[in-house]
Amino acid sequence: MKRVIKEKALGKYEDYLKKEEKSKATVSKYLCDLRKLMAYVDGKEVDKELMLAYKDKLLTQDGYKVTSINSFLAAANSFFEYMGWIDLKVKAYKTQKETFCPENKYLSKEEYYRLVETAKEKGKIRLAMILQTICAMGIRVSELKAVTVEAVRNNSVTIYNKGKVRKVFFPDELRKELLYYIGRNGIQKGFVFRTSSGKAVNRSNIWREMKSICKAADVGEDKVYPHNLRHLFATVFYEMKKDIAKLADVLGHSSIETTRIYIKTTGKEHRKQLNRMKLVPGL
Repeated sequence: MKRVIKEKALGKYEDYLKKEEKSKATVSKYLCDLRKLMAYVDGKEVDKELMLAYKDKLLTQDGYKVTSINSFLAAANSFFEYMGWIDLKVKAYKTQKETFCPENKYLSKEEYYRLVETAKEKGKIRLAMILQTICAMGIRVSELKAVTVEAVRNNSVTIYNKGKVRKVFFPDELRKELLYYIGRNGIQKGFVFRTSSGKAVNRSNIWREMKSICKAADVGEDKVYPHNLRHLFATVFYEMKKDIAKLADVLGHSSIETTRIYIKTTGKEHRKQLNRMKLVPGL
């Protein structure tokens, strides 16, 4: 039987991913990556040689970053496993873990404060509240829909994500601001952060709004995206508690290795720490 990637098979694979309770974002990403592979294959039978050529093309001709290529290969390998084509699975590129967070990607607490203040000054109160909610609670942007009027009043939110359930509490000051926001906007129940039609705001809208205030807040656009607020929460939490296992629980991570990514400091901060150690007696 010829091993050809067909749209019908992708449809069945999509149903399989949904039954496995993969998130909408994961399902969408996998299907997008697989259609990219399908375009490359162009109806030909898939074999190991073709997959190795595809892997090489992504790196040497298309110029993708290794992390992006590995995500493409992960989607292909998952599909091959589903199809029973185990021998077609391709190894990911090995990458050396970065020790530090790049300076141009690191969002400081001061920059975060400026973003919140700028949003308020521009009358973007909903955006200011979203920024504070993600950062102060350490939640994912996709988890904002769990922040409901009922949750705020009960002082905690239960989040179901990636097959896990965790309870997250509202800091007192944030809860006060949310209650004021809810009352001022006449929100009786359901999503706190909603569109004019009452639906939960989506990540693309939040992303665009965040980018729109970067210049006025004097913060580089490369630093400003929802997930970086979660990273800032993790950094500040770890600086205070120095308990990575507790942080992993709070963030909803299954592996501490994932949590380690969130608490990287910049090379500048590491140099400061080295200097504070004063291990060179001098001349």
